[in-house]
This record gives sequence, C-alpha cells and structure tokens, in this order.
Amino acid sequence: MAGNEPTFTIGVEEEYLLVDKETRSLVVDPPSTLMAEAEEKCGSQVTSELLQSQIEIGTKVCKNVQEAHEDLARLRRNVIEVANRHGLAPIAASTHPFSSWTEQKHTRKERYDTLTHEMQGAARRLLICGMHVHVGIDDDELRIDLMNQMSYFLPHLLALSCSSPFWNGRDTGLKSYRLTIFDALPRTGLPERFMSYAEYQRHVSILMEAGLIEDSTRIWWDLRPSARFPTLETRIMDVCTRLEDTVALASLLICTMRMLYRLRTRNQRWRIYTPMLIRENRWRAMRYSYDEGLIDLAKGAVVPFEELLDELLSLVSEDARALGCMNEVSRVRNIVSRGTSAHRQLKGYELERASGASVEDSLKSVVDTLIADTAEGL
Repeated sequence: MAGNEPTFTIGVEEEYLLVDKETRSLVVDPPSTLMAEAEEKCGSQVTSELLQSQIEIGTKVCKNVQEAHEDLARLRRNVIEVANRHGLAPIAASTHPFSSWTEQKHTRKERYDTLTHEMQGAARRLLICGMHVHVGIDDDELRIDLMNQMSYFLPHLLALSCSSPFWNGRDTGLKSYRLTIFDALPRTGLPERFMSYAEYQRHVSILMEAGLIEDSTRIWWDLRPSARFPTLETRIMDVCTRLEDTVALASLLICTMRMLYRLRTRNQRWRIYTPMLIRENRWRAMRYSYDEGLIDLAKGAVVPFEELLDELLSLVSEDARALGCMNEVSRVRNIVSRGTSAHRQLKGYELERASGASVEDSLKSVVDTLIADTAEGL
C-alpha cells in the first residue's frame, strides 16, 4: 500500500459495574478511597463514570492488538485487586442481572451534573456499560469515508458482544438490552452520512452555535470521529465479559477498517446501504445476537450468521496477516461456538431455576459467573 497508510493504532475503553461480593448487588456507596487507590495503580487510565457503581478503564495508544491485550489484562487485574480490598468485584457486563437504576447515585462531576439535568430520567436510567474501540485514522477525510462504509458491519460486531440480557431482575428477551436504554438519548444510534469532513463539521457547528452541545463529545453515535483523538471510535458493542472476546472483537474491527481502506487504495469501496436497512440488522443483533442470522443486504435475505462471519473473515484475512493478528481474529469463531456473555448468563440462570433455585438465587449465581468470567485469562 501507499506510504501514507493510516497508523491503525488501537485503544480500548471498557466500563465495569462494581458489585458487593456478599450480596452480589451493585454497590451504591463505594468507599471514598476506592478511586484514589485505583488511580494509584492505573494512573489516568482509570476514571469514574456517570454512576458511582461504575468504573472505566482505557488502554494507552497501542501499536497492535497484542499490546492492547496486555494493557487490558493489566488494567483488569488492578481494578479487581483494588475492588477486592473492599469486598467488591468488577463485572464486565453491560447490565446488572437484578440491581435497579432507581437505587443508584450519580457521580458528582460538572459534566455528569449537566448531563443528568439536561436528560433527566433518560440519563438516570443509564445503568449500562459499553466497550469503545479507537482505531488510529490520521486523515479527517478518510475517517468520514470509512465511517460511512463501516456502518454496515456494526450489527455484526454487536451480535458478537452481547452481554445485557437482564434488566431489573427479568429476562428481557433481548441479548443486548443496553441499547434500548442508550437509544433514549439524543444523537445516538447509527452515524449520519457525510460527503466530507467539512460537511460533518458544519453539522456539529450548528448544534454548538445553538447552545445544544459543547462539542462533538456529546454526539454518541455507534461510530463517530473522536473529538479528542485522530481516531474512529466504535461504540456499538456491549462490554465483553471475557477478555479473550474483547481482544477478538477489537481485532476483527481493526482488520475490517483496514480492509475498507485497502479497497479504497484500489479505487473500490463497500456498497453504502441506507440506515433503514442497517437498522434492521442492528435490531436483529440486539434481539437475537447471532442466533437467527442477519440480513445479507446484497442478497436481500436473512443468512445464518456463521456464513456471514466466514465471509467477513475471508475478506479481512490479508489485513489480519498485515496487522499480525490472525490468531486473535480467528477467535471470534469461539464466541459463536460457545456463546456470548448473554448466552452464558441465560443458560446459567435457566440451569439454576431448573434445579429448583429461586429467581433471586439464580440471578445471584449469574453474578458469580460474571465475576469469574471477568477475571478469566488474567
């Protein structure tokens, strides 16, 4: 490829929920020293989140997925260690199986105070966690072009990351309930389409000049040009409970972006489909994960997810070799063969109920599994 190929650096942010290991409920008032202790071990790579029962970590800018894997493992270990001192544990799940948003307290920061005041009940319900992956794309115009094309693959990534089947102690029937909560906010969902970076900036400027947003960090699309870094930030995914799944999905994502860039260098591009059609796949991923397939928009038919994944892995194989992550990318097949976190949560719950456990005890068992799986592979 040309010498001005994007850096394709990678950074991963994960949000965790903090649970009391004895009750398995979310901690409402975490110890005042907890964040300071976490910052002592992780520095600026750990931050508070909207709710006091949440904590966020972010890797450094990593040259490759192996480096990101190492940094994520270190950060998870440190958060687990600090939480354990206080009888707590982090769970990498996008919703808690039974704790209610009505019991939570939001973190006292000006940004969060403003958000809660503006969004009211829609913000107070945000007892959800996600995973955000930044890919280094230095050129502004290229970021917009890749954002337009990458939208097609967002439902595929969501389907493989689902970890939020429960809400307020009930099986929602959705594998990713998180997005039903997040979509209540403005400026969420699939990204808009733009012909240029200047057009994108003009639209953002209208909202800023009207006093509706301070900057583009208040645009929370599933995929967006980062306001802070020269990256494309993918935000659609649930947080993966198992670290192995996080790394596999981050690898698939970065390889897909490189594949789209590679096509561009050959004067080719992925076909742009209307948001209406991509939203159908987004909903199917929320509802079923990969269980019932997604629409192959070129064929106009629902296709088993395994077929779509095989096709995508074939498309990005050259890019996985170039980025040195063939092993990591291939592990996305493990997610389909053994299930997402949502599948594992639901299966565990059903087995407990079938053995005679109460609803409450069955849900607590789900939390125990999430605690163990969050720490797996560290």
